[in-house]
Amino acid sequence: MTELTLRSPDNISLKQIIESALSERLHNLEQGIKLSERRIKQFENQYTLTTQEFLTKFNNDELNHSFDFDEWIGEAKMLEHLQQKKLVIEGVEFVN
Repeated sequence: MTELTLRSPDNISLKQIIESALSERLHNLEQGIKLSERRIKQFENQYTLTTQEFLTKFNNDELNHSFDFDEWIGEAKMLEHLQQKKLVIEGVEFVN
């Protein structure tokens, strides 16, 4: 667990500013997650594979290269990255 201590002459305002910024960031991450999920769903429908099936086949060289596959891999990595950031923000707890 990481702990961060901030000092300000006006603690209430500082807390509100940080809470607001985290809330806005969380909202942006959720929007990014929705966009990535939609894009991934398009690839899954187009190629009739789940992303996990696709990644397994791709990593085993069972598929011919396609620029769509590059985008699909990138989108899957982006989704994972956004979800990890979301978890971090959701785990923030204000103790004072």
